[in-house]
Amino acid sequence: MTASTPGLLRHLRSVLLGPGIVAIAVPAILLAWTGTGPLAPADLWHVLAMAAGAALIMTGVALLAWTIALFDRTGHGTLSPTDPTRHLVVHGPYRYVRNPMFSGVLAILLGEAAMLRSPALLAWFAVFWAALAIAIPRVEEPRLEHRFGADYARYRAAVPRWLPRLRPWQPSTPKR
Repeated sequence: MTASTPGLLRHLRSVLLGPGIVAIAVPAILLAWTGTGPLAPADLWHVLAMAAGAALIMTGVALLAWTIALFDRTGHGTLSPTDPTRHLVVHGPYRYVRNPMFSGVLAILLGEAAMLRSPALLAWFAVFWAALAIAIPRVEEPRLEHRFGADYARYRAAVPRWLPRLRPWQPSTPKR
């Protein structure tokens, strides 16, 4: 084992318990429950839906990996509420949108629904997005404001929750 193994295990556990359940376990259960699975492309529209779904999944996975790395390197924590970041992360995709990690998970879910042409997965995407739309302003944002104070309040005022800014936000004071 290397010195970084404990950190890797912390992140792996938080990913498996968060995005892993949302983007892998629940969709697998829904597909098994509804009796649907991958369908062979029937025409050009289905091929395009599969390609768009694959692109969304790859984009979501890349965004998720990038934000998890930032949580580790910049924030010195994980995505788990039991091991949160110690520093406010305002770099990379966080300069454009406040919730790029959730955006990555939503992209994965939408991509799965498109690739598999599954109404059940599309419904799960909508339910998860609705849950986030309720929980983030009522639970996560107050917690972050409590932990990071005025720094988070400035960040929240400048960076949108869901739709990215066209130009990256520049914090007034350099962060680590």
